[in-house]
Amino acid sequence: MDVTDFPDDLVQTQAAWNATYHALAAPRPRDTTALRRRLLHLSVRLWWHPYWETVPSAPAPAPAPAPAARSELRHLARAHGAVRAA
Repeated sequence: MDVTDFPDDLVQTQAAWNATYHALAAPRPRDTTALRRRLLHLSVRLWWHPYWETVPSAPAPAPAPAPAARSELRHLARAHGAVRAA
């Protein structure tokens, strides 16, 4: 499986995580509690997505997705966000 063959819902979740993070990092964000809860919820969805069971990972106490695949997902989600903004 190619590392860039991410499911659409995983890319969308990462893009939502990015947007929420940026909203929380903005000067004087509104409703920070809701933003933090959303960020936590999205983080859990990203970490435990079934896709990561298909990606080889290094031995660890907890299942850890391959860092290269996670990095590629973040890059892909940022690229999708830039396309939407254009």
